[in-house]
Formats: sequence, C-alpha cells, structure tokens
Amino acid sequence: MDELPPAGWEAANKVLCVRLDTLGDVLMTTPAIRAVKTSRPGRHVTLLTAGPGAAVARLVPEIDEITVYDAPWMKATPPRADSRLDYEMAGRLREGGYDAAVIFTVYSQNPLPTALLCYLAVIPLRMAHCRENPYQLLTTWVPDPEPEKGTRHEVRRQLDLVATVGYRADEERLSVAVPPGARQRVAEILVEAGIDTSRPWLAIHPGASAPSRRYPPQSFARAAGSLVSEHGFQVVWTGKGAEEELVSGIQAGVGAPTVSLVNRLDLGELAALLSLAPLLISNNSGPVHLAAALGTPVVDVYALTNPQHTPWAVPHRLLYHDVPCKYCYKSVCPLGHHNCLRLVPPTDVVEATLDLLAEIGNGGGP
Repeated sequence: MDELPPAGWEAANKVLCVRLDTLGDVLMTTPAIRAVKTSRPGRHVTLLTAGPGAAVARLVPEIDEITVYDAPWMKATPPRADSRLDYEMAGRLREGGYDAAVIFTVYSQNPLPTALLCYLAVIPLRMAHCRENPYQLLTTWVPDPEPEKGTRHEVRRQLDLVATVGYRADEERLSVAVPPGARQRVAEILVEAGIDTSRPWLAIHPGASAPSRRYPPQSFARAAGSLVSEHGFQVVWTGKGAEEELVSGIQAGVGAPTVSLVNRLDLGELAALLSLAPLLISNNSGPVHLAAALGTPVVDVYALTNPQHTPWAVPHRLLYHDVPCKYCYKSVCPLGHHNCLRLVPPTDVVEATLDLLAEIGNGGGP
C-alpha cells in the first residue's frame, strides 16, 4: 500500500519550484514540474531560476510564472558587494503567498541556502533532497541517497523527489512548446540559406559551456566533411555568442559547403529548428535536452564528466571513449588530456548518425 503524502502538500494551490541552474537543468526538471502542476486542478506553479534557466522556462507550458534570481551560492553567479538583493528576494517571495516550495538540486548542490531563503519567505511547506539533517529549514526532508547508493538520471531524481508527496504525472517526457510562428520563420531562414529539407540534412551544435564537454573542432570538421561529401547531407550549424568563431573555424576545415545559423536564432527559433531537424549531433549541452523535449533524435558526443545527463526518452546514440578518470564532475579536464572525447573517432560520429537515422526510418528528408 502506498504511503499517504505528508499533510498539506495535496492541498497546496500555489507552489514555488526552485531550479537555480541553466537551460538543460531546467528542461530535465520539467517532468517533475508537470507532476507538481497536474497533481491538483488549478494549481499555480512559479519557477524560481537563474537568468539562463528563465529563457527556456518561458517555453514550458506547465510553468505559470517565472521569477529570476541569480543566487550567490551558485557557481555561475558573479560576486556581489552585499546581500541586499537576497533580502529583497526573500521579501518578494513572502509577498507571493506560496503554499509550498519544492527545491530541485543535483546531488552535488547543497539545498540549505535555498531552504533558508524559503524559510525567511515564510513558505509553510519546504521540500528537498538533503544529505544532512535540515531541522526546521525543510518541513519535508528527503534523505539524499546519491552518490553513496548509486546515481539516477537527473530526470528520475526530480520525479522521485516530488513523488514523496504524492505528485505524479502520467507523462514523463521533457516539456517545451515551440512559439507560434517560429517554425514558419525558421523554414523561411532555411530556404534562404539554401537548405532543401526534402533532401537529407541535420543540425550540429559544436559548443558547450564547460571546456571538458567540448569535442575537438577538427573532429567535428572531419565528421561533417564525411557526412556532406560522402553521404550527401546538408549541415546546419547552431550556436551563439563566441561560438560564431568556433563554427567558422570548423566550417573552414570541412572542405565542403555548410550553413551557419550561429547568432541568427533566438531560443524559440532554435527549438523550432530542432523540431524540424531529422537529427542533432551535439556535445552534452543544453540543445541535447531541447532536442529530446521535441522528440528529435540525438547523437551525443558525451564527455564522461558525469553519468546523469544523457538524452531522456528520445532515440539517441552516446559516443565516448572510456577512461579511468571518468565521472570527475569537472568543468575543466583535471588531467588536461580530454581523452573521453578526443579519442572518439569522427568516423564513429558518422556511423552513429547513419545507424540512428536508419533505425528510425529517416534518411534525413521530411
């Protein structure tokens, strides 16, 4: 017999979900957010997230409201002179009148600073995975079994958290909605760029925020060159900001024409592109999870920094070279050799692409 949820959670009408991370992390939390949203008719869900997470949260239909907060205990937040913004956020959350707060973290993050923020905001129900006894900071303490008792996929970790208070959803896929009109705009951009979507084509995203998760540019160039010259694919590159220089360098090494849409698409249009693309080749980065949310197959050149962020519920191939130092959880390769990616032959990327497309019965056309 299932245990009854802790008192109060079932009746909570206004719930604050907290995920103070970036694009991919927010997307991998969306099945759990859906479980929160759909477990009670009319429930209002606000997401408290960092700036990069807010961008994709705007595309998630289960999120009713977004509050942006760059918390000082997160590594991506630049140092600031004082705690004024943090006191202001506690006051703002208190004015929100939330019935409950669900704090989502990876197991390497400490939930207690966020729990304290929610405590100061007088949110009566507060839940998180936590390794040590949180005492009054959490009203529902879910002891964290990771990593001592093994690790779970990030999606499963968050679904398990909300299930402890009876929040479950029938559908566990990632959630994102392409903005109205975005597919038409992207289709027009592809035509203008010379891409014939009736012929084989695919998208490649060669960037990643962490250096340890970047497949070498020359390897991307060799894989793309083979796909274009030997297999007749049209290649569309994606990225933003400084990735324009990265992609230009890769294109120069391909030895055949390819199309760059770097800095030409906003996030909604990138979602539209990935929804149209027969397949995405990428490092382990946010676009992998965006593609998975849209049902687009992925060839993921997957750095062995951690095991929990593989593509969720979508046809995919993982490519890596097994190394003794795997699962280092480092943004920069601590040994400096990057062998888990550097030793993946470009021919393996090509073979995985052809194999995956054959498996799903799509040669790259519509």
